[in-house]
Amino acid sequence: MQELLVDFIVSLDGYGTAEGWPGWWGLEGPEYLGWLDQQPEGEYTVLMGANTYRLMSGMSAEAAAAEADRPGQPSDEEASLTGLAALPKVVFSSTLQAPLSWPNTELVSGDAVEAVAAMKRDGASPMRTIGSISLCRSLLTAGLVDRFRLVVFPVITGKTGRDRILDGYPDVALDLVASRTFDGRLQLLEYVPTVLSGPPSARPDR
Repeated sequence: MQELLVDFIVSLDGYGTAEGWPGWWGLEGPEYLGWLDQQPEGEYTVLMGANTYRLMSGMSAEAAAAEADRPGQPSDEEASLTGLAALPKVVFSSTLQAPLSWPNTELVSGDAVEAVAAMKRDGASPMRTIGSISLCRSLLTAGLVDRFRLVVFPVITGKTGRDRILDGYPDVALDLVASRTFDGRLQLLEYVPTVLSGPPSARPDR
């Protein structure tokens, strides 16, 4: 059985991005970037939905063009984006048409939950998500997620925040299995999730 990791970066109040703020809220540091460069899940297949595909493939192409204009001098964000092109990726969408332009990307037009369940059972590699809030919510609700990881950035973007990560989730119990601090300010929190039918006090086994 292959592993599925859901992976998000979030502000302290649970937003994935914020209008007008730079990538990583401008708080990425050498320790965090070094961890990203190590590609801790570099052998994983990356899963995403159509909106994330459109956004990330476009940003990756722009980063590659910028690197071509300044050979040997990519920014940290550019290097991270262009590195995604080499990874195996699966996009779940009923609106996109094959072939997709981003290298190493497969399009799946059927039900994502059924497809990922089959990939966990019969696939050749573990999987992780990137972005794709609704896809991640569906996979977790279906009980397919083995690890749930957040890197929490120490900002509150209540006025400018976009893409609330956890809205619409079921009740979930989280068992902490790993934690780490990057650059004295970013918190990595990694959990094993268990989807609940309701609050623990309302469960029949309590």
